[in-house]
Amino acid sequence: MASLQNSPSINYTLFLNSFPQKHNGAFSCCRRRFSLLVRAQQAPSSLTVSSSQDRPGRRHIIAAGIFASWVSLVNQNSVFAAENKKGFLPVTDKKDGYTFLYPFGWQEVIIDGQDKVFKDVIEPLENVSVNLLPTSKQDIRDFGPPEQVAETLIKKVLAPPNQKTKLIEAKEQDVDGKAYYTFEFIAKAPNYTRHALSTISIANGKFYTLTTGANERRWEKMKDKLHTVIDSFKISNV
Repeated sequence: MASLQNSPSINYTLFLNSFPQKHNGAFSCCRRRFSLLVRAQQAPSSLTVSSSQDRPGRRHIIAAGIFASWVSLVNQNSVFAAENKKGFLPVTDKKDGYTFLYPFGWQEVIIDGQDKVFKDVIEPLENVSVNLLPTSKQDIRDFGPPEQVAETLIKKVLAPPNQKTKLIEAKEQDVDGKAYYTFEFIAKAPNYTRHALSTISIANGKFYTLTTGANERRWEKMKDKLHTVIDSFKISNV
């Protein structure tokens, strides 16, 4: 349980092939992409201004000016700015155009086939992962209604074939003009049960999947944090 158990390159191919395509290659899978280990970007460091020759007043003025410029830039590109929330840290990927929050204390790990992964080292089922896959589709609704897409994605990708799964809820929501499918599900293995949340959308020629979850025995304690992670996921055109 220390690592994500699925093989994204294979499972996503099965998932995509399970949907009828209007055109050949409409949702092509670049398998070589999953052979690369992608390093997650570090959270932006705080702005500092230092100069041994500057007086305190001058340093404060310079820092204030830089901070004001930074705030202006963030306001102009608000989609890239994960909202600060106590107990969470932001992840901002300007290259692929997404941002989200994860709980403080989770550690970044590198897993082949995942764009970014953060997890709790003590409770490894408590993690969040982001997966990107090329697509020529323009909208997540092109694959069907939320329940249909969620059921297929859970069975083909998000849970191993030997686990029993149950979709609890699936819904569609619009955020800044983009359609997202968000769903809750349970995956039961012989020795544990994982309670998870996922959100998926399409933009920038990519199929985005963010999934987070916890052991069922800790669901009541973790569910608010996990919903915060899911709700924080935003995609921008890049």
